[in-house]
Amino acid sequence: MSRILKWLRLRNPVLEELELEELYCHCTSTMKLHSSYFIPNSLRNGITLAQSISITGNSLGLSTPPKNKSPKHFTFSLGKAKQLQTSKSCLKDGDAAGRKLCILTAIKPSNVEREKIKFFKSDFTSNPQFEYASSVPPCVLEKYSQACSLFLKQAIRIMELTLQKYGSYENFEQSTGGSLLPRSRIWNHVRKYMAKEGCLGKIVVHLSEDLLSRASMTVVNGRPTLTINISTAREHWLEGMLRHEIGTHYLRGINNNSQLWNNWSGRRKHGLKPINPTEEGLASIHSVLFRKDPFLWRAALLYYTVYQASQMSFRDLFQDIGKFVTDPNTRWDYCVRAKRGWTDTSQPGCFSKDQVYLDGILRLLRYRHSIDFYLLTALGKVIPLKVIIKHIAVVQMKDECDLSNLSARSHDPGKVTVCCTNRSYANAPLSSSRTKKDKNLDPEPP
Repeated sequence: MSRILKWLRLRNPVLEELELEELYCHCTSTMKLHSSYFIPNSLRNGITLAQSISITGNSLGLSTPPKNKSPKHFTFSLGKAKQLQTSKSCLKDGDAAGRKLCILTAIKPSNVEREKIKFFKSDFTSNPQFEYASSVPPCVLEKYSQACSLFLKQAIRIMELTLQKYGSYENFEQSTGGSLLPRSRIWNHVRKYMAKEGCLGKIVVHLSEDLLSRASMTVVNGRPTLTINISTAREHWLEGMLRHEIGTHYLRGINNNSQLWNNWSGRRKHGLKPINPTEEGLASIHSVLFRKDPFLWRAALLYYTVYQASQMSFRDLFQDIGKFVTDPNTRWDYCVRAKRGWTDTSQPGCFSKDQVYLDGILRLLRYRHSIDFYLLTALGKVIPLKVIIKHIAVVQMKDECDLSNLSARSHDPGKVTVCCTNRSYANAPLSSSRTKKDKNLDPEPP
């Protein structure tokens, strides 16, 4: 009892003694019924974790879920990706009967190429009029129409520091991303990465030329599906993208399926908050973690573009981000992402989802010294404050386990902030001599 309580005190210093006792009783009573995590035994130590993210600490006894009898086949499509149907990784809204709408699919303009040609012919002076194959209820669009300015200064500073070092975004892209990869090399990289992670044959892979994002991990007809945008697949960025989509979204999803909170009713029952910004923040950190210069450029530009879109027309937004990006095709892509869901883009308005990347990154890095990144992946779609305190998975406390070493982390995510901002939330100590005004700006834990 004393060893477990000691560990709980170390992990949860803010809890009162009575709360610790209650948590201890919960853990021990649960351990009488179960002897392991509810986590698949598909990779080392039985936990589905990214092999390329180093993990330290002691192994835990883990249960093996029943195997799916249906055969799984690895599919690699060199053509355009099929229209994605309802996806577990999409933002969803639905009625009580469970009918769900994939918003990210619904808000993709159906005439984007036609409007792009018109916009370029007008010398970037017109405002596109987007059309959509399916309608989205106004209340749903309203939910994602509010932009936030909390980290706007940080976003601008990140881009300014990047331009100071590389001169232009195009130089930054070429120097850090390398050359664009042909289809055959993309296939080789994906196959090697999936083999390393132990998921070769479990994910359908498509290559696409018309994806708004660099890649997406979705579930189509019950099968995990990775779609990669070949127009942005660069040699030094591709593996970071795979860590984002497979090493984070897919593996956390697999672990989450074996937890008590693997559906919305379970999440409500255990009081779990929405997976974002934690999910996308963690994935975005993994995208840049192993780069030579882990600048948070893309997350910063997405955050900035969304906010500006809420204040500007498409044409004005296109001109505004020209101070950070010269290439008109790149600027078009960012503007379309920020204005998707809107028909008349001459009016101020945005789709705010893209702000979760920088939001999640800064919140995670701000509390990186108190977050158990091992459990953050192992327990599925949880948020840091829920990893241990109230919604603990069933943990087997072995006598030989060194509880003081139980915390396991990835490579220090703090190195990302070297290229973040001079006044970084991520690098600030949890208790410091900063002014009251500064402390009020600190993000809440994710």
